Amino acid sequence: MKLVFATNNLNKLAEVQKMLPNSIELLSLKDIHCFDDIEETATTLDGNAKIKANHITQKFGFNCFADDTGLEVESLDGQPGVYSARYAGASANSEDNMQKLLIELNKNKNENKSEKQNRKAQFRTSICLNLNGQQFLFNGICKGEILTEKQGEKGFGYDPIFQPEGFQKSFAQMTSEEKNTISHRGLAIKKLIEFLKANA
Repeated sequence: MKLVFATNNLNKLAEVQKMLPNSIELLSLKDIHCFDDIEETATTLDGNAKIKANHITQKFGFNCFADDTGLEVESLDGQPGVYSARYAGASANSEDNMQKLLIELNKNKNENKSEKQNRKAQFRTSICLNLNGQQFLFNGICKGEILTEKQGEKGFGYDPIFQPEGFQKSFAQMTSEEKNTISHRGLAIKKLIEFLKANA
């Protein structure tokens, strides 16, 4: 069975392919000659994952899965959430987004809560799978807190300021193997792969 992973990240593609049974051939967007700029216009992570997966299935006819990820900070009412990648503006980079989040948290301190409570957060990944005319959703959540300053050089996005529960270091201080065993994306992909193995 051929299955498209709606991503341009070849490292992510290779990682997932290693976890799949040999009966599934994983294809990238480049493999199917899709160079479309798919706009993520939904107000939820599930919605954006559906937009991407549906675009590929409807236009190219392939079974497909797509993912979307957001960082949700409790004291900011779940922000930046679905806007995590563009929190500081459409042309913002990861550094801009992290700085804006730290500024917002400092402005939003609640005197009735401890510093740790004010910084409670979670990463959430949503994966949408279109398979043989049916649609399935898989979610992965990693709870933790936002650090007061960046720690570590690995990872990407908000990794340097996110410390997962039960650890004394940020995502950016972990090896990729260590992070993948507990991360939101790793947990969501694990659910997807278990489903595919059972239904391949």
